[in-house]
Amino acid sequence: MNPVAHKGRGALSNRESRYRQATTHAEDDGWWQDDVIERVTTVVQADQSRSIITHNQSPDVPFDQSINPYRGCEHGCIYCFARPTHAYLDLSPGLDFESRLFYKPRTAELLRQELSHPKYICKPIGLGTNTDPYQPIEKRFRVTRQILETLLECRHPVTIVTKGTLILRDLDLLEALAARKLVHVMMSVPTLDRSLKRTLEPRAADPARRVRVIQALTQRGVPTGVLVAPVIPALTDHHIETVLERCAEAGATEAGYVLLRLPREVAPLFEEWLRTHRPDRAEHVLSIMRQMHGGASYDASFGRRQTGAGPFAELLAKRFELARRRHGLNRERRGGLDCNQFRPPVEQMRLF
Repeated sequence: MNPVAHKGRGALSNRESRYRQATTHAEDDGWWQDDVIERVTTVVQADQSRSIITHNQSPDVPFDQSINPYRGCEHGCIYCFARPTHAYLDLSPGLDFESRLFYKPRTAELLRQELSHPKYICKPIGLGTNTDPYQPIEKRFRVTRQILETLLECRHPVTIVTKGTLILRDLDLLEALAARKLVHVMMSVPTLDRSLKRTLEPRAADPARRVRVIQALTQRGVPTGVLVAPVIPALTDHHIETVLERCAEAGATEAGYVLLRLPREVAPLFEEWLRTHRPDRAEHVLSIMRQMHGGASYDASFGRRQTGAGPFAELLAKRFELARRRHGLNRERRGGLDCNQFRPPVEQMRLF
């Protein structure tokens, strides 16, 4: 049967993860009705992780440690490189990733424990490095806010990557952190095309609203940049200059970009989406991706996975750098976060 688009969802299928021993395949027995589409509801469960800070050794990213308040992401971005992580939970990187979500109820408690460890070394903690810390369920569970409250108490620096407008709820904390040079925000804006966004990032905020968030944050003294991620060849790459111009006008101080990444299950999910929603562009997009990755749809090598290689990748990098400089977005501020103010959390004395 043909893939079916579900309202408010990015993935068109729930294909099995790479760890599944058995697979299922739907066959049309003549009773199938195309106009009957099952609604995919969101289910949220508690994640009882025993640690909260994840350490990173990749040279491609500007952070050494991070926290992901949630597993899975309701935004449903079809291109999300984090989708394959749901396979570790014996769930599908497809529809399960955006509808079977997990929150970490002990986040604040675990964070205080880890920051209190005698051997802990203060380095900026990244939020939003895997899934969005301001996805819709944050409004209910407030895990990200608990993290920021703890980091502010401890005078600990933090970086945030998001496409969620809910970040404005925490302006009080962000202002206080910014006053101490302890926070930097990057707003993800891959395109300003609302029509494309509806299927590409179905439950993420409207692009124009994200630009207004940049303006609101910078007006309150919170250093904010724009991340054009992902750049999709022959589909969104022609939006680069416009995105940077609009975000610079809103007050953004720096910019970065990441090429579309298609690791593991993301490749077939994205191709399925592409052939359904943009069939006229599908072969062209996939062809350019293969050209930038030595004939494969993706190259996971450090130094190449986020930018690609070859003539098109070089042209993309030059275009971005020219636009970045033209709009004054080449100021690097994340390195200015202050780690010297850190103080371990003070535990209240227990009553015996």
